[in-house]
Amino acid sequence: MTNMTTLQRHRALTAIWGTPKGWRGTIRSVNHSDIGKRFILAAFAFFAIGGVLAMLIRAQLATPGSAFVGPAIYNQLFTMHGSIMMFLFAIPMFEGLALYMLPKMLGSRDMAFPRLSAYGWWCYLFGGTILIAALAFGVAPDGGWFMYTPLSSKAYTPGINADVWLLGITFVEISAIAAAVEITVSILKLRAPGMSLDRMPLFAWYLLITALMMIVAFPPLILGSILLEVERAFDWPFFDAARGGSALLWQHLFWLFGHPEVYIIFLPAAGVVSTVLPVMARTDILGYGWIVAALLALAFLSFGLWVHHMFTTGIPHMALGFFSAASALVAVPTAVQIFAWIGTLWSGRPELKLPMLYLLGFFIVFVLGGLTGVMLAMVPFDWQAHDSYFVVAHLHYVLVGGFIFPMLAGAYYWLPHFTGRARVQRLGEAAFWLILIGFNMTFFLMHLTGLLGMPRRIYTYSDEMGWTWLNLLSSVGSFIMTFGFALFAIDVLLQIFMSRRTRRNPWHAGTLEWAMPIPTTAYNIASQPQITGREPLRDDPDLALKLARGEGYLAEARHGWRETMAVDTTSGAIDHVVILPGNSRLPLITAAVTGCFFLSLLLGYYWLALLPLAGVTIMAWQWLWVLGARSDVGPVSIGCGQSVPVHREAHGGPGWWGSRLLLVANGTLFSSLLFGYAFLWVIAPNWPPPALIDGGVMFGLIAGLAVLAGALLAQRAHSILMTGALAATQYLMVMAGLAQVVAIVTLALLGVTALPSPTSHAYAAASWALIVYAGVHAFMALFCAIFLHARIGAGYVSVARSQESTITRMFANYGAVVTIIVLSCLFVPMVLT
Repeated sequence: MTNMTTLQRHRALTAIWGTPKGWRGTIRSVNHSDIGKRFILAAFAFFAIGGVLAMLIRAQLATPGSAFVGPAIYNQLFTMHGSIMMFLFAIPMFEGLALYMLPKMLGSRDMAFPRLSAYGWWCYLFGGTILIAALAFGVAPDGGWFMYTPLSSKAYTPGINADVWLLGITFVEISAIAAAVEITVSILKLRAPGMSLDRMPLFAWYLLITALMMIVAFPPLILGSILLEVERAFDWPFFDAARGGSALLWQHLFWLFGHPEVYIIFLPAAGVVSTVLPVMARTDILGYGWIVAALLALAFLSFGLWVHHMFTTGIPHMALGFFSAASALVAVPTAVQIFAWIGTLWSGRPELKLPMLYLLGFFIVFVLGGLTGVMLAMVPFDWQAHDSYFVVAHLHYVLVGGFIFPMLAGAYYWLPHFTGRARVQRLGEAAFWLILIGFNMTFFLMHLTGLLGMPRRIYTYSDEMGWTWLNLLSSVGSFIMTFGFALFAIDVLLQIFMSRRTRRNPWHAGTLEWAMPIPTTAYNIASQPQITGREPLRDDPDLALKLARGEGYLAEARHGWRETMAVDTTSGAIDHVVILPGNSRLPLITAAVTGCFFLSLLLGYYWLALLPLAGVTIMAWQWLWVLGARSDVGPVSIGCGQSVPVHREAHGGPGWWGSRLLLVANGTLFSSLLFGYAFLWVIAPNWPPPALIDGGVMFGLIAGLAVLAGALLAQRAHSILMTGALAATQYLMVMAGLAQVVAIVTLALLGVTALPSPTSHAYAAASWALIVYAGVHAFMALFCAIFLHARIGAGYVSVARSQESTITRMFANYGAVVTIIVLSCLFVPMVLT
């Protein structure tokens, strides 16, 4: 406890953590609460746009032979509806909730990388704007939200419609990867002292597993988008069967992302259920350990289901059996969670408040969706129902039931935290019944139209098909549901602007987000608590008052530092103090430069795109340069008689964790590229290729030796640095950088002199893609070497402040490994033939 009064502490912390007023403060803010609210509001705006598109679709299908819109516009409508709901609403909505709520639930003051959160927000906003602008100008994507080849290839979609999807979605996916890294590191490291993994709120467990799934699941889609855009722009035939490509490769890459995506959407919403349900039932959650085990099993199994969507593509019967069994098996961990929730209700005293109504709606809708999912997992039934409206109905029962209903429950549960106000009675209940009745009226009937043979993605039908009255009732139900969502929006606005103030913890919950003033302060919590259980507020009802008085850790505002505690990953023991960066324009500028790169590609200015690409490199340098310090600080006091090092002088700081996770995502993308190379070699038509790699052994040998030398020099430089020999470390960084330059040059010469033209055959295109990947990572290792050399010269690196050297060594080692693998892929086939 310090000598500051509560009011003095609040003013001092607000001066450090607060955001300046006006638009300048808005564009510079990196506060997690601000960024989280922006994600949520933007996601809801995109949801409204997607909902309007759905209404237009239902208006078209309400009657047979409708002339409301033509086939071209209809294709854009259903493509944009699916793309918006999947990429611009569902994932960003949960990201926003995670960014806003996680630090508060973990007893932290912010996320691990505040500027990365802000960068992700701007990328999301710019990428989403590109897609919506394309819709407004009539050049929106029109090949379905899955963009199957060859329909999305240049021959069949010659305009920029498909490019808008490929580049816009890839731009948005940058935001998703940034959020996944942010969430993972924050949960693993930035928790209140004493909060071990088995004391974390279940919501944090759900988000941790979801973020790890995103890091592994999203790179295959990013790779597929890059390869298809390269094919469209430069005629490299990855998916052209006539030249050794395969349209099925796109399906594999897409569904390697697409099926985990369903669980990535479901798990955060299930985390909301596991958080809100016990509060509504006035008891503890039943089976905490079982739920965590079920989450881990669900995450693992979800990556073995992607062919579940490809049963009709002609895959071998043994594969059909395997993926069918895996698709049915994934229902087991889901059932474990559902039974835990039912058991919690049974053992408690449930209160039928509005969040509980939405949870009951979730149980009804999601369980029905799960049952139809098991039906579609059975191959004979899937063959009959594939590409019919039965699948459309199942998808919406799972996603709306599994995501939107829990999120609406969470919205009403946490709205007092956002607004500090109570809700308007009865309006929310009316919205619930309209949504529930309208939803089931819309989508339950689609099961019947699907069983009657109505295919997906048709823009009209004849009266003789017998679908007329079912489609009309579905369309009426969709408008009823829309009225419900409109009423929900009105209810929220009334609560924000007209409702009375509410007390701090209106639900009598036990988690830490209710231990702070509402609406929350910029710094979240005046001092950080020592956690002894899963329900800190129930264990100590006076905890909020004690923390406001400064009786926890980091109660003293000093040096203008944005400080928060970092703990041991598993035990929650105090590890070090993280000093976070403050408000900055860098995220906005970097996102704008990144956007210029994507716009240059979209408009076909490929050489001009090199300029913003260089700009991104410069911004990355500036981004990293402003961090750190030119002198050692040593252990600092954290209160309660304890002192610990700051993160830049500790082992395993956020930067180390973030770099590791980025390399995991990178490794997944590389593995997907290797999978594509092997898939084409084994499965695709028109193989073997007319010409293999011819020569280039010397260039390959030099490139391999160069990257190995670069990695060894980086390793040696780190060892020398730890002895305090800074000048010798700089010299070794120069040598390591030169080795990477040699690797880049020889890799380019290898491709130019030994490989066939990349437009001649998919073999050549895939081989060139491997070389480009290796060259990019040699450049990244070169960038790290130059940066470390400069940082040593500027005084930012010492024996204690050696994290940048560790990261440099990490990237050099990764570049060496992938280059050796690439060279093996290129030369082993030549030796074998």
